[in-house]
Amino acid sequence: MSGESKARAAAARKAMETARKRDRRRKHLFTGGIVGFVVLVVVGVVLALTLHKSDSAAAAAAIPASPATTAQGRTDPPPWAVPADTAAQVKAAGLPMLGTEGTTEHIHAHVDVVVNGQPVVVPAGIGIDEATGELSPLHTHDTSGVIHVESPVQADFSLGQVFTEWQVSLSGDHIGGLKAGNGEELHAYVNGKPYQGDPAAILLHAHDEIALVYGTAAQQANPPASFTFPAGL
Repeated sequence: MSGESKARAAAARKAMETARKRDRRRKHLFTGGIVGFVVLVVVGVVLALTLHKSDSAAAAAAIPASPATTAQGRTDPPPWAVPADTAAQVKAAGLPMLGTEGTTEHIHAHVDVVVNGQPVVVPAGIGIDEATGELSPLHTHDTSGVIHVESPVQADFSLGQVFTEWQVSLSGDHIGGLKAGNGEELHAYVNGKPYQGDPAAILLHAHDEIALVYGTAAQQANPPASFTFPAGL
């Protein structure tokens, strides 16, 4: 083999070895990048779960064992829409906003509001902030009057909290702008039985039917006494 041929062969071998080294470096960088990406994802997931657990624990701690037994809000006549600032009303009710529905306590009650013989709509979205995706442990999903209690801790919840979240004032002598007197009466009933005292203090229990009836004495004759809850509630 001539000197020129040997030189070309040596150059080819060197080029091949250089290419092999370059491929090995690329594979190493690629593998390292994959490993680094996986590590970052795992760290991110762990951090997110830790923060979520911390936020959930803080929210759970903010739920009082004894609920508010008064209701503050509007004093105008019905209908009453959901308030503009959900989070503010939930805070006024003494409750936190949650990132997800609680499961430790999960019950449902039903509320009827009857004014002069006509039903008043309990609106969907009480206690739910659609913009942020957060919700109170006490809320409504639709206009059926079903009140959802979905809490991360065991606690009592009251009708007063519902009405404060709804931003409707309620006590023994008025609901919103409707005041008892001059032949008009306001009475509260739980499962068809008269409730004595401020209706805002009524505690919610599973499958309770709570009725607030405003009108004449004659219109108090047949208050709602039960509600057929949908399957699964």
